[in-house]
Amino acid sequence: MRVLEARGLVKVYEGPRKKHVRALDGVDLAAEQGECLALLGAAGAGKTTLLRTIAGLESPTLGEVYLGGHLMNGLPPRIRRVGLVVPSYALYPHKSVRGNIEFPLKAERVPRAMRERKARWAADLLGIPGLLGRRPGRLSADERRRVALARALVREPAVLLLDEPLSGVDPRLRAAARDELRALQRRLGTAMICVTHDQAEATGLGDRVAILDAGRLRQVGTPQDLYDEPVDTFVATLIGTPPMNLVPRGDRLIGFRPEHLLPAEEVPPEGRVTMPLRIDRIEHLSGDRHVYGSVTRIGRETRVIARLPATVTTPLAAGRTHEFAVPGDRVRFFDAAYGNRTAPVRIGG
Repeated sequence: MRVLEARGLVKVYEGPRKKHVRALDGVDLAAEQGECLALLGAAGAGKTTLLRTIAGLESPTLGEVYLGGHLMNGLPPRIRRVGLVVPSYALYPHKSVRGNIEFPLKAERVPRAMRERKARWAADLLGIPGLLGRRPGRLSADERRRVALARALVREPAVLLLDEPLSGVDPRLRAAARDELRALQRRLGTAMICVTHDQAEATGLGDRVAILDAGRLRQVGTPQDLYDEPVDTFVATLIGTPPMNLVPRGDRLIGFRPEHLLPAEEVPPEGRVTMPLRIDRIEHLSGDRHVYGSVTRIGRETRVIARLPATVTTPLAAGRTHEFAVPGDRVRFFDAAYGNRTAPVRIGG
């Protein structure tokens, strides 16, 4: 069931010298019940503006926001069934953890007994019942994050909106925190929209990922769809570590993932695309070999990366040229001038 829908959202700000800036440029997006949707993009892509517009903290210049099929335009945040967690967590320093969690319920004049019951439920859910009497100043960054989540959950939102939820978490603990957040969302069955600039975080959390760039929605899909079938070179090089290789061929770019670029003797000859790779250096990472080098096409030299699993034992050495190949079904084609995905073309060797 669709719980959130944004239709044609445009948000224009007046910048320096009265120059108009489009923070959102015709965004169409929907989220289903129980789905985690990650918004991925660089700083200034429009992710936070989109989240704030859904929450009602920003008014769209054009377009509509629907929650549960009802138009939300013009309605204040407290009327919308959303829970919002911002990067700073925005906890009141003079209030206890209990007071912070109960605050949105108190603002809605929920009876005290129910406020206490819901605060205890949320604290138990986040594993912080022992912190209810403390002040935020005595909490770790992870504990403050949990309090902010608990405060968002007590309103039992239809959609949970998280802006960079793991930004304050120690990098060593992020994978565990990501797994915990995902498990919490699945347990609650609440739709969750999560803003992040981190590719691993987006693909690890999201059932689907929406990629934003300069206010425009580039592509929405499962992490595997984005990896295998990018709609343009922006998505192709944003998703994947290392990113997709792009090699010019006439008015096209041929794209292929580093793990699909293999020594030619490892690739069946039918339909493959071959290229001589001049090897500059080789890195050994977790059993894989990352081979860095360049290929030359039509007088142009292009840097590429091959990621070879431990099962590929072909002898390779820096400073030498070796014939590499890509299976034909692993090649993607893009327009060289505009970067858009194009239909496959038949290419030899």
